[in-house]
Amino acid sequence: MAERSLRGMKLGAHSLETDVGVAFADRREEKYECKDGHTFHITFAEDAEAPQFWECKCGMEAELVRGGGVDDSKPAKPQRTHWDMLLERRNLDELQVLLDERLELLRAGKLHKRRH
Repeated sequence: MAERSLRGMKLGAHSLETDVGVAFADRREEKYECKDGHTFHITFAEDAEAPQFWECKCGMEAELVRGGGVDDSKPAKPQRTHWDMLLERRNLDELQVLLDERLELLRAGKLHKRRH
């Protein structure tokens, strides 16, 4: 068992790969600032467009300080309710038929309460 172990090697702590022959992409830093006064930098590729807004660590929306970013904010969708989703699958006439069938079964005593 002892013959198979790697002595003097920290597994997972150090990479055995080198950076020789690796060409890194050109990078630039963009500065963002939120309304609470937090300022931070995000690194982007040189050819990437920086978004106009970025989420700050405090949860607020931070704005690009230098400008020139892309406004990627989308209009908020209205929240769909269960009723809206039900109406996507069935029309009111079908729902009335289903309701009548269930009420008939309930009145006939064929539906039982669930016991947990």
